[in-house]
Amino acid sequence: MTEYEKMMTGLAHLPNQKELITLRRKAREILFEFNHTSPNNDEEKNALLCQLFGQADKTTFINQPFHCDYGMNIKVGKNFFANFNCVMLDSGGITIGDNVMLAPNVSLYTVGHPLDAELRNEGWEQAAPITIGNNVWIGGSVVILPGVTIGDNVVIGAGSVVTKNIPANSLAVGNPCRILREITSADREKYIQCFKPE
Repeated sequence: MTEYEKMMTGLAHLPNQKELITLRRKAREILFEFNHTSPNNDEEKNALLCQLFGQADKTTFINQPFHCDYGMNIKVGKNFFANFNCVMLDSGGITIGDNVMLAPNVSLYTVGHPLDAELRNEGWEQAAPITIGNNVWIGGSVVILPGVTIGDNVVIGAGSVVTKNIPANSLAVGNPCRILREITSADREKYIQCFKPE
């Protein structure tokens, strides 16, 4: 197996091999162009994201700056939005559904390193995918760790560190992130009442 194949199947791999270095350099060239494009040139920024990502479309929008490892391992659905300083370490693959919003400073980390110092110093790492469902809102400065799946209609509170799966329709907060409660129709009614004109 190549180092890329090992990486994508969750096996330990060495990222400083020529194949993976070449892929990261290609991504960084596109990222450099994206991060230095005029913030008002939405069309060019979108074209660069569509070139970088494994899946994106004209509804994909990210505020600069944005950073990732490979880009090609990121798939986003319709109406994806990420605010300033988003980081996606996508070695293990990141799949995001429709209508997902990421607040500023959100970080998705699919890669980890050995606890053993000798192995870590040799450069070994291992990756696991992150999956985010539809209609999800991730609050500011949230960190999502390797192997996590977040269900549909979830809200993750600001500053949370998500270490385990979060089921659909949940409000989850904290470090480590815990389910606070289910999101229900009562949340919609309360919101509408608060902003209903007289």
